Amino acid sequence: FFQTTPPQSSPTPVPPPTPVVSSPRVKKRLRILVLVHEQLVPPESMDGLTDEELDPVKTEYDVTATLNHMGHTARPLGVGSDLGVINKAVDEFKPHVAFNLLEEFAGVGVFDAHVASYLEMLGLPYTGCNPRGLMLAHNKAISKMICRYHRIAVPRFHVFQLGHRVRRPKRLAFPLFVKSLTEEGSIGISQASVVRDDEQLAERVDFIHRTVKTDAIAEQYIDGREFYIGVLGNQRLQTFPLWELVFKNLRDDAPKIATARIKWDNKYRRQIGIDTGPAANIPEAVRDEAARLAKRAYRSLQLSGYARMDLRLSDSGKLYLLEANPNPEIAYGEDLAESAHHAGLDYEALLQKLISLGMGYRLRGQV
Repeated sequence: FFQTTPPQSSPTPVPPPTPVVSSPRVKKRLRILVLVHEQLVPPESMDGLTDEELDPVKTEYDVTATLNHMGHTARPLGVGSDLGVINKAVDEFKPHVAFNLLEEFAGVGVFDAHVASYLEMLGLPYTGCNPRGLMLAHNKAISKMICRYHRIAVPRFHVFQLGHRVRRPKRLAFPLFVKSLTEEGSIGISQASVVRDDEQLAERVDFIHRTVKTDAIAEQYIDGREFYIGVLGNQRLQTFPLWELVFKNLRDDAPKIATARIKWDNKYRRQIGIDTGPAANIPEAVRDEAARLAKRAYRSLQLSGYARMDLRLSDSGKLYLLEANPNPEIAYGEDLAESAHHAGLDYEALLQKLISLGMGYRLRGQV
């Protein structure tokens, strides 16, 4: 390890650790630099650690430990606000590829695109999405405009900029879903994010401006079933089975949205019966449409590597793209890995596929 001090805190808790799926060893062993947040450097071993201690670094541990188990030499590198540590590690370790698990840089989510750009300037292949795709997908308004241009159904929306008065366009009808324009991981999202009048809208926009400190986006709230679909590839794309987010014990009048508590509070998840798994009772035509929509959006936003597309099936039977999430959660047992396993790709095979895609990616204009 370049850094071996366990993290003291975590901005993104994850579910408890789970065993690693075993697959045949790889034919070519690689030196892999695993890029992680400086507070999320995983321990070398789980021995003596509780689930609570491992929760914050589950993804980082799962990826690093699995890659080493496969026969690769994987070393995590904690990155904070200095790109120079990457350059130093490249000089010393001489990795074949970087496994990019960074979701921010210097505390700013949208700066993860600059890390990918830096890796490209170093000439180091890396897993996950390219800089252009990261930038386009992170801005929820730009991504929706691009998708709408390509005739992909997205909710109506309006952006409320920091420091500007809240004036709702007449075309934007209630109920509305208010969230950060650029932040991921359900930051700033709660049941109060769904608003039903102008007073609630102004209050929630102000909340996003004050607490998340970004522009806010208010979009049409689509009532219905929420699906995730994983997409893998650069040019040739593969989709995983349609996955559904189920709210078993949520009260009938509560909006079915993935709040921060639902994503990260395991006790609350159990309390209201949150579950994810293969979508049931869905016509084959809807499954096919979801896969086509996901691939079209992936290409329209110029994504690469892998992504998770969030969809809503309205009560009237119409599919909407809610968000495109490049470089989504990749821990063992999480939705993307589970849906990949359901499609016949176990965890080791999934990580190896991501590495192959990263090493095979070419910048536009390259031979």
